Amino acid sequence: MDRDKILNLAREVIEKEKAGLEKLIETIGDEFVQAIEIILSCKGRVIVTGIGKSGIVGKKIAATMTSLGTPAIFLHPSESLHGDLGIVSKDDVVLAISKSGNSDEFNTLIPLFKRWDLPVIAITANRDSELAKHADVLIEIPDVKEACPFDVAPTVSTTITMAIGDAMAIVLADQKSFNLDDFAALHPGGAIGKKIWVKVKDMMLTGKKYVPIVSEDATMEEVILEMTSKRGITSVVDKDGRVVGVFTDGDLRRLLEKELANKKDIFKLKAKDVMTRNPKVITPNELATKAARLMEKYGVTALIVIDEERRPIGIIHLHDLMRERVV
Repeated sequence: MDRDKILNLAREVIEKEKAGLEKLIETIGDEFVQAIEIILSCKGRVIVTGIGKSGIVGKKIAATMTSLGTPAIFLHPSESLHGDLGIVSKDDVVLAISKSGNSDEFNTLIPLFKRWDLPVIAITANRDSELAKHADVLIEIPDVKEACPFDVAPTVSTTITMAIGDAMAIVLADQKSFNLDDFAALHPGGAIGKKIWVKVKDMMLTGKKYVPIVSEDATMEEVILEMTSKRGITSVVDKDGRVVGVFTDGDLRRLLEKELANKKDIFKLKAKDVMTRNPKVITPNELATKAARLMEKYGVTALIVIDEERRPIGIIHLHDLMRERVV
């Protein structure tokens, strides 16, 4: 194996696809806007259809649109001619994908859609094709060479088509004011669901057994005992029970280095003398992923969870978040 030859060829392919995308950026225009307007006015679904590699790309486009709030379904051109046309309704819009635009299946299928007065959006590289002639809107794939040495295998053209589909899905979501809560409602399971649905209250530990609390006047013995028995952190509260500081095992190490160097007795100190004031805390209704980001940003492994009155009601740990694959 020639390592340099392998990497150079890989880079060459990626450069060709990059050039294709740059050409798309230059050429995309009013036709794209018209397609978006048609889909936004659609009362039904987007029927995405394509054959071969275009069909594979079409499946991904349909999935991405659906994921971002625009109902879409993939219809295989061949299967549609043998009963699957039953999924199409008069309120739908068709997104037809074909580089050549002249496949036999499309030559039969597209006229049927037009007979039913369904709007047809075409993505093709051939504006003189039968597909282009029947389309209400034509989004033309720029004239590019494929990355394969024979300029045959769909590579650059499929990358461009995928980008057009992704752009459509994102623009449609934006126009519909599709937000994170909407996204969460469509992704309740898996890693994505955990990152969106799981809140601090779902992961935090509660109760005296787990939530570390000492008063401002607590002795260093009490502070160290509470901290070490509850995962290396304790909250410090004022006389009203509100969090005013925290003390961690890291704080203890730094305190020992400082005070022992000065030959001072740390056990003469109280919680209010050693605590970190204005600590980073979190509320139970915030996302667990936010807790993880705060821990990473400030270099801590746990956060105190507070209520509306700033009283400690729980604790959330980085290790628990990692174990549940929330981060």
